[in-house]
Amino acid sequence: MVETMKSGRLDATFMIAPLAMKLREQGLPVKICYLGHRDGSTVIVKKESNAKDLRDLRGKTFAIPSKYSNQNLVIRKLMEDQGVSPSEINFVELPPPDMPAALATGAIDAYFVGEPHPARAEMDGTGRVLYHAKDIWPHFISCVLVVKESLIHEHPEIVRDLVRGIAESGEWAETHREEAAKIAAPFFRQDEKLVRYVLTDPPDRVSYRMLTPTRPEFQKIADMALAAGILQKPVNIDDLLELSFIPTEIKPAAIAAP
Repeated sequence: MVETMKSGRLDATFMIAPLAMKLREQGLPVKICYLGHRDGSTVIVKKESNAKDLRDLRGKTFAIPSKYSNQNLVIRKLMEDQGVSPSEINFVELPPPDMPAALATGAIDAYFVGEPHPARAEMDGTGRVLYHAKDIWPHFISCVLVVKESLIHEHPEIVRDLVRGIAESGEWAETHREEAAKIAAPFFRQDEKLVRYVLTDPPDRVSYRMLTPTRPEFQKIADMALAAGILQKPVNIDDLLELSFIPTEIKPAAIAAP
């Protein structure tokens, strides 16, 4: 995705927040225009694990989606809070779809990633929730809408329509979760029962409201990324965020399940 964006074949996409900052640092003219959702990430351990907190995972293998992910930053902050040294947990990067199987076979002992991959292990009976992201960092941010400045300048109407569509479909999904599962399942090539589980158990596992990025939130993410060595220099948050396309009033979109 990153290379496709750098090559000019992709003008907008959802991307993990620290990676968007890294692209900006590398000189790619992109801006964050909106959020995809809030919360919706989960720390999963083996079903038979006795772990009650992160301290109990010392000496274990823990998978994250990428060093550029917010999951990486949050789990390292939790380690700091609980007095766990980075050397005490073996972190590995895995593609999110591979994580449930890796947990089931014993290749890893825990993972932290966005849904529906945590819920898959729950439903398969191989994993259990250690933390929901919202329990560690309320209103957790993972994916952001990243748009090239060229599209913003040349076709602002497209960006405005894209942001409005995300906002209104998110508002609809909040109050039509069963119907949203029917629509999302084939689109994401996921089992409908799995998507329904993600959207309803518990209902606040993932939220599609409060999607406006705020400066303090992104300053916090940038500071954490800088401290972790992901970023080499401070990010100008005012240059990173483009909030002019966010609608002042959000009405639920008129969506019907097929």
